[in-house]
Amino acid sequence: MARKMYKMLELVGSSPLSWEDAVTRVIDQASKSLTQLRVAEVRELDARIENGQVTEYRAKVVLSFKYEVEPETL
Repeated sequence: MARKMYKMLELVGSSPLSWEDAVTRVIDQASKSLTQLRVAEVRELDARIENGQVTEYRAKVVLSFKYEVEPETL
């Protein structure tokens, strides 16, 4: 039987709309190349400001995903 293990990956997403959209963009993009995504943990939020206006919302997101490990042979 295969053992379950999880890998964690930190990514930064950005959006001109909102922090929520920035997180959604990270997950949407990551799901194109990673399978079995399990948890998205938002670690940090910030915003870029130009001329006193928010121009970009950014979210640092840690994703965990599952991968199978082959059983050890005896």
